[in-house]
Amino acid sequence: MDDRIDVASLGWPAGLVGELDHRRLKAPSVKLRSARRGEHGDVTYCVDLRIRHPNADEYLTSTELHSVEHFLLEGFSRLLPEHFVSVGLMGCQTGFYLGFVNEGRSEVLCACLVRILDEMQSATEVPYANIEQCGHWRNHSLADAQRVAREILARRAHWLDAA
Repeated sequence: MDDRIDVASLGWPAGLVGELDHRRLKAPSVKLRSARRGEHGDVTYCVDLRIRHPNADEYLTSTELHSVEHFLLEGFSRLLPEHFVSVGLMGCQTGFYLGFVNEGRSEVLCACLVRILDEMQSATEVPYANIEQCGHWRNHSLADAQRVAREILARRAHWLDAA
């Protein structure tokens, strides 16, 4: 079995895949962080959704992170139920890691992201923001999440130009 994954055929700029010097990263951007084939042939993809510039005193608040995370979790679970694995917060408060299995095409993932961010604009509440489904359910802001979504959408033509 050939373990190499042709990331260019998935629509990702090959020179921007993997770990990059954070001083070069642009935001908002979407880049492929890793693609790994498992022993049974499944491929896991980690996508870096960078919203703020690293090390530039531009950070998401805990409320922004939390609320946007809920929208990403609900949206990708609904739109890509067979492929979405998880969303993780970047500890540096500049974005999210998105995990997928057997779906790594930039066009598909970015189209889903656009749809989630667009749908956020007409949302009336943050998904799962209740005591039954969230461990810090009072720490949400629909307005903040919608504002962040608009910021990300405003640069969608440049998402893949991560550095």
